[in-house]
Amino acid sequence: MNGYLPALIAIVTREALRFIHQRERFVAALVRPLVWLLVFAAGFRAALGLSIIPPYQTYVTYETYIVPGLCGMILLFNGMQSSLSLIYDREMGSMKLLLTSPLPRWWLLMCKLLGATAISILQVYAFLAIAAAFGIAMPALGYVAALPALAVAGLMLGALGLLLSSFIKQLENFAGVMNFVIFPMFFMSSALYPLWKMAESSELLHDICALNPFTHAVELIRFALYLQFNGPALGWTVLAACVFTTAALWGYSPEGTGIRRKG
Repeated sequence: MNGYLPALIAIVTREALRFIHQRERFVAALVRPLVWLLVFAAGFRAALGLSIIPPYQTYVTYETYIVPGLCGMILLFNGMQSSLSLIYDREMGSMKLLLTSPLPRWWLLMCKLLGATAISILQVYAFLAIAAAFGIAMPALGYVAALPALAVAGLMLGALGLLLSSFIKQLENFAGVMNFVIFPMFFMSSALYPLWKMAESSELLHDICALNPFTHAVELIRFALYLQFNGPALGWTVLAACVFTTAALWGYSPEGTGIRRKG
């Protein structure tokens, strides 16, 4: 384990330093959900009435409803952005050297995933603090209870980004993949509207949203913020995280199609 721990510390520290030096990345990560919270929510408030659904005990404003979904948005976009940096690092940066080190590739990739998830969680809490400043606050203990949920959701979405990066050959192709993955995953979920609203429009669309792993990640965060446990959401999120992580590690292995195609 003498080599494993220094690698973990080095990779996580590098992710933190990159985050500190790239202030525009931090601002961009907050601007996107804040635009939804402060601008779009004002227009959708009257159009999208909400019934009393778990975990809420009473009617809530639309702004309150979308906060967990916007937390998931931060995790989703940051997971993909971290994968974008991994493509560059793999071709020309430090990851190119790390992948040739004696340490197992799975450990190096997991270190990268853990570091990116930790940064994403910090950004989520910064967003929650700004939302609270605008009067959209959750139960005090909910911010603590949400930490494990954010970690599980962040690892799942980061693993998805890792999986995509293992099969992307060039940086130029990443934007197209993001448009075909991020936006459908975000909009076809319960992040912006409850599933019963989707059912009113289309049963097929409701079923797709219900199968979307991002929906379960958002619901896991939503229930945790209100000090409630959502077992099915946790189970599906963990299952998706395991599937994405396993596929990503295979993609980065010498036998995986992602590495073989680059070779």
